[in-house]
Amino acid sequence: MRWLHYYLRLLAAASLLLIAAGGLVTSTDSGLAVPDWPNTYGYFMFAFPFSKMVGGILYEHGHRLIASVVGLMTIGLAVWAWRVESRAWVRRLSWTALAAVIAQGLLGGITVIYLLPKPISISHAGLAQLFFALVVSLGIFTSAGWRARFGRSEPLDDPLLARLALAVPALVYVQILLGATMRHNDAGLAIPDFPLAFGRLFPPEWSLGISLHFAHRLGAVAVTVAAVALIVRILRVHRHRRELARPALLLGTVLLAQIGLGAWTVWSGLQPHINTAHVATGGLLWVVSVALALRVHRAWFGDASAIRATRFATSTGDAPGQVPA
Repeated sequence: MRWLHYYLRLLAAASLLLIAAGGLVTSTDSGLAVPDWPNTYGYFMFAFPFSKMVGGILYEHGHRLIASVVGLMTIGLAVWAWRVESRAWVRRLSWTALAAVIAQGLLGGITVIYLLPKPISISHAGLAQLFFALVVSLGIFTSAGWRARFGRSEPLDDPLLARLALAVPALVYVQILLGATMRHNDAGLAIPDFPLAFGRLFPPEWSLGISLHFAHRLGAVAVTVAAVALIVRILRVHRHRRELARPALLLGTVLLAQIGLGAWTVWSGLQPHINTAHVATGGLLWVVSVALALRVHRAWFGDASAIRATRFATSTGDAPGQVPA
């Protein structure tokens, strides 16, 4: 099981690289640099000459190569989990990840074939983040901490924390979709200044691009308020729970980086590498918030109660599953 966990770490890193590569393709307008699919200018994907990988072709074809590696690794994940994982729900999640990566590949192909239709491109971005969260979640579920330490902790009796832990990833994901919609409608500079909008608190005029851009800014405010409330709640009330305090601090760090990158993206005039870093950091913010939510709601998962029952039976001298006299 330990090696499966390490494999999932590697797959999570590859998934983040894939998200960054996709962000770079969009930031450089390279989505149609390779006009055919699944081939690349008539070549089998892995036979395309390296010497021809220049400019936008490098970004788009490189994105396809990384996606292929992630897809192959996900096949390996599903087979490996099916063979060694005893928890049926974890095995099902592994196969769900495989279905998601297949759907993601098909959406990528449709995006090229139909010349970057906005709804498909936005769905492609949104599904990529869901797949990333699935892989990270599976990494958490197969970790030693999840099975041996977090499950032994008593369930949290804190309704406010429970609600905040669910609200933050939901808001982050909506913000990711808003960002993707803004990017694919070329609205990244619809409001060219920051933190004001045309020198004012609210835009003096409105259009589709300005509305999408301003909605993304309002989403950033909502995410920040909810995330800060979650972090403060954990550090004030549950700071002794290291499995919550450490990801809460990480969430705050990534949030600050994301705010800074968002501002820098506007100030730089959508410089591609800064814009791409903003996309990738948004993915990190998303999965850190998901990881924190999973730890807060650890008691929802069946193996948590089993671990606590085993611990109780051991402490009373009874066999696991035996009701003490």
